[in-house]
Amino acid sequence: MKQFREEYFKKLEEGLQQVSAEDFEKIANILLDAWENNKQVFIFGNGGSASTASHFACDLGKGTLDNVYDMREKRFKVMSLNDNMTMFSALANDTHYDDVFVQQLRHHLEEGDVVIGISASGNSANVVNAIKLAKGMNAKTIGFLGFEGGKMKALCDAVLHFPEKSYQRCEDAHLIFEHLLTSYIYEKKKEWLANKLKSKSTGE
Repeated sequence: MKQFREEYFKKLEEGLQQVSAEDFEKIANILLDAWENNKQVFIFGNGGSASTASHFACDLGKGTLDNVYDMREKRFKVMSLNDNMTMFSALANDTHYDDVFVQQLRHHLEEGDVVIGISASGNSANVVNAIKLAKGMNAKTIGFLGFEGGKMKALCDAVLHFPEKSYQRCEDAHLIFEHLLTSYIYEKKKEWLANKLKSKSTGE
């Protein structure tokens, strides 16, 4: 077990080191721009990626707040498309599983919104279809990817790509990605709010 554990952690760390700080900053800026301009953020995936999508939506919505009890604090408009199982299962049953995210986006998506697809292979048909729809509607598209990046790597405006053929470590990495992003965004939001208060007090 010790050797297996060490090898697992070694490969995880090696893969994480291949993701550049510039890629993280680009995505953080897309998300901060959406927050500042009251745009919506939609996140989705399958299996373990669905779990990460739910977690990400929670962290982006609640974890970036300075004071959860302050009803005046500007918040992210964020939704995980995995979480309404009544809608999800109805679409899968009555239309096609490949359309479960496309159909939900048709209810909500507007130009300038942000769509985040999570897929280790980068080839999940329902995620790819949703990214294509989003691009056609002039939304910003982000991919959390693994393996070779799949079809999504070329489709998305920005990607975080963990380049290894291990579903387990890809899913580990994707959760680390969202934690890093939401932690960074929390700090940047505090700076933005502090600067806004300073400008207001000085009349600038």
